Amino acid sequence: MSDRDDFLAWVRATLYEAEVALHNGDAAPRRALWSRTEPVSVLGAWRNAVGREEVDALFTSLATAFSDCTSYAFELQSYDVIGDMAYTVGLEHTSVSVDGQPRTYTLRATQVYRREDGAWRVAHRHGDTLTD
Repeated sequence: MSDRDDFLAWVRATLYEAEVALHNGDAAPRRALWSRTEPVSVLGAWRNAVGREEVDALFTSLATAFSDCTSYAFELQSYDVIGDMAYTVGLEHTSVSVDGQPRTYTLRATQVYRREDGAWRVAHRHGDTLTD
């Protein structure tokens, strides 16, 4: 299996499961996939964060707000692996309760990854709401 194939399998399983967990109120799986090495950053649809401390606070806040995920699908549009770096670009289609109110939305999401000690870790995320 190639690096690209291994990475794509990780995105479709491990990363996907972490996103579903976050949307059900559990930030631990997403935290586990994020880099322990600075810099890390999020330019988020709802809030930005730079550095591990701010990123962890953001994930805690999101997990507190999210519950009852009824649907999450990641529509991958582009990706590549170049050595120990990779990226994904795609649409995240989500149906979830936010602060107890059901919502359905689509985010455009770009993420940058780096391989650390043989494991993929997220180093940067940019997400914004897709509008018509």
